[in-house]
Amino acid sequence: MKFIAITRITHLPDPITGRVTSATDRLRETVDGAVQAEELGFDGFGVEERHERPFVSSSAPVVLSHIAARTSVIRLFAAITAVSLLDPVRAFEDYSMLDHLCGGRLELIIGEDAVTRTGRFRPPRQDAETWPRPLQQPIRIWQGGATSTDSADLAARWGDPLFSTSVTSPVESSAALVRCYRERWEFYGWDPAAILIGAGTAGYYSARTSQQAIETYRPIYNARQVRLRALGLKPAFCSLEDAIERGSILIGSPQQITDQVLRYHERLGHEVMHLPSDADGLTGAQHRESLELFFDKIAPVLRREIPSRPFPQAPVTPGSAPFVPALSVPASFVPALQDGLGE
Repeated sequence: MKFIAITRITHLPDPITGRVTSATDRLRETVDGAVQAEELGFDGFGVEERHERPFVSSSAPVVLSHIAARTSVIRLFAAITAVSLLDPVRAFEDYSMLDHLCGGRLELIIGEDAVTRTGRFRPPRQDAETWPRPLQQPIRIWQGGATSTDSADLAARWGDPLFSTSVTSPVESSAALVRCYRERWEFYGWDPAAILIGAGTAGYYSARTSQQAIETYRPIYNARQVRLRALGLKPAFCSLEDAIERGSILIGSPQQITDQVLRYHERLGHEVMHLPSDADGLTGAQHRESLELFFDKIAPVLRREIPSRPFPQAPVTPGSAPFVPALSVPASFVPALQDGLGE
């Protein structure tokens, strides 16, 4: 099994302390979280594009470009990319440029949105060229879907992998989506062995005992439920225990979480699983310790029990040097750089 960390870059008060960080700090935390994810052993890191409050992730390729400069091997996921809200030429060129800058580590998860637009000032395009072309040929594209069978059908029609993003609903919602995907995959005549499925989780925290994990996480979960109700949304679960039993949230001891993921896999057959990358109410030390526990006790068992195919390898072009993260520039170099840029 492969593991990716994903963030929506929410900008909300801490559910426990009520402290609000600046947008600048949230973005820096995200980049630092990606560096930490690579250090811990995650296979990928993703930024989900959002264009409404309370998120500050409206430009995922910009954030991922900075992450590319701070990392070297972890796969980078644009997750979810709201294609219907973007200029198609600009989106193609932004992600092509990012693919070059990250050394061919980019993957796209495409989200389906319904958008109505009218306008008079954008000119029509015909035979528009897009440059540069991506470094990878092709970039792997996933179709992301929560409950829409249209997403499952689209993924099957094109032979794309499917990423189930329904993390706030019971696992049965994801299972129904995956069943539709498998049926449509067969309908379009693809090889069943080529199916690739990813699935999300609604939260993660592990401690040495399940009692300790639940006791620590319960205030965070309860604060999240209060926030949902304040937005006029009805929570799908009546309690944290109900969410653990019927949902995708992973709270408990390493053994308990391992068993839960294996049961989850029996329903979905997924090879890739995402964990939320944000602390979301945990202290920095609690968050780090929990992730270290995951890669020490949980991930090795899941990697052994759930075989997964390798992620695409970053291409190496003839004569090119290996990609390395950018280094900081000494202060003495700044005047020379400014002179050069001014010429």
